[in-house]
Amino acid sequence: MNKTSLVFKREFLTRVKKKSFLIMTIVGPLLLGSLVLAPLILATIPEGPKTIVVVDEAALILGEKGNDKYQFAYLPAKEFDLEKAKDFFKVSGHDALLYIRRGETGDPHWVKDHSAIYGKSDISLSLQGYIEDLMETRINQQLLLREGISPEVVAQSRVNVSLATFSIDEEGEKASATGTKMIAGYLGGILIYFFVFFYTSQVMRGVIEEKTNRIVEVIISSVRPFQLMMGKILGVGAVGLVQFLIWVVLSSAIYAVGIGVIFKDKLTPETVMSQEGMKEAVEASEGMQFVESMDAINFPVVIGGFLFFFIGGYLLYAALFAAIGSAVDNETDTQQFMLPVTIPLILGIVVTSKVVEDPNGALAFWFSIIPLTSPIVMMTRLPFGVPMWELGLSIALLILGFIAATWLAARIYRVGILMYGKKPTWKEMFKWMTYKNG
Repeated sequence: MNKTSLVFKREFLTRVKKKSFLIMTIVGPLLLGSLVLAPLILATIPEGPKTIVVVDEAALILGEKGNDKYQFAYLPAKEFDLEKAKDFFKVSGHDALLYIRRGETGDPHWVKDHSAIYGKSDISLSLQGYIEDLMETRINQQLLLREGISPEVVAQSRVNVSLATFSIDEEGEKASATGTKMIAGYLGGILIYFFVFFYTSQVMRGVIEEKTNRIVEVIISSVRPFQLMMGKILGVGAVGLVQFLIWVVLSSAIYAVGIGVIFKDKLTPETVMSQEGMKEAVEASEGMQFVESMDAINFPVVIGGFLFFFIGGYLLYAALFAAIGSAVDNETDTQQFMLPVTIPLILGIVVTSKVVEDPNGALAFWFSIIPLTSPIVMMTRLPFGVPMWELGLSIALLILGFIAATWLAARIYRVGILMYGKKPTWKEMFKWMTYKNG
C-alpha cells in the first residue's frame, strides 16, 4: 500500500504543477458560470424592434402595427409589384420584406400558398413564426365570416389552459420546476461524461507513455503491476476531484456575483413606476423566477451524487482504459479497443434526451442501474428526485462494477505492460485474463 501511495503522490503532484491544470482550473468556472448567466443577461438586454416592410395585395394584415419586437411599414400595393418591392428592400434599412399576393378569386387559401418573406440574410424562426401566426389568424377570420360565423364569438369560446404543477412527496407539496431540472440534469450528465472521458484518457496516455519510454520496466522492478495501476488511477482521479471542487467554489461565487449585478436596481419602486421600468421589472421577474426555481432542486443530493458518480464512473472506466494502455505500444493502436469501452458512455449521453422526458420510466431506471451507464444517466435523473432504494441499488452495482473491472484490468495490465512489438487482439487479451500468477 505504501508503494501505491508513492505512485499516487507522483501522479498527483506531476499533474497539478502543469500549466494546463492551472489554466483549466481558472477557465472552467468562467465558462460554466457564463453558460448559466448568459440566458439571464440576454433576457435583460433591451433590443430594438425590427422593421418589416409589407406589400399586402390582399389587404390581409393591413393596419397591423406589430409588437415590441416586430413593426410593420407598408408600401402601396398599387405602386409596388414584387420586383419593385425587392429593389426597394435591397437599398432600404428594413430587416425583412413580406409580400402577400392576392388571387383572382380572393381565396384566402390561395393567399396562404403564394405569399413569402424575404430577408437580407436567413429569416429567423421567431420572425417566420410570428408572421405565419398572424396570417393564419386573419385567414381563419375571413373563412369564418364567409360561413356567417362571428370571429369574436369563436374567440370568446376558446379557453387557454395553463395549469400550475406541483409535486407531492414525504416532505410535502411544492411547485415543480421541470425546465430548470432538465437543464440541471443535462448539465450534470454532460459534465460526468466530460470528466470521466477526459481523466480516464489521461490514465491511458500515461500508461502508454511510460511503456513506450521503457520507464515502466524500472518501476515494475520495485512496484507490483497492480500497485502501479491503482496508484496511477487514484492519482489522476484525485487531480480531477480537486479540480472539480475548485470549479464548484469558483462557479458558485461567479453565479452569486452575476445574479447580484444583473438584477441590481431592477425591481425598485422607482423603476416599476415608469413605463420602461415596468418592462424591465417583467424581464427581471422572469429571471428571478428562474433563480427561485433553482430552490426546487435538492442541491446537497445532486452535488453529493455528482461526486460519487464521478468517482465511481472514473474508477470503473480508468481501470479499463489503463488495461487498454498497457496492451498497446502507441495511442493509434488503442482505437480497436476504445470503441467497445466508450460505447456505453456515448449511449448514456444519447438516452439523456429520453430520460429528462420521463425520469421515472423503465428506460431511465435500467440505464441508471447498469454500472457502465449509471454515472451519466443517474446524474441526469437526480435533479428530478430519485427513490432512495433506486439510488442505493445504483451505488451498490457501480461499486461492484468497479471491483469487477479492476480485477479484469489488473490481469490484463500485469501481462500487457511488459509486452512490446506486437498488436494484441481481443482473443489474446482474454488469454491474459486467465494466466496464473508465478
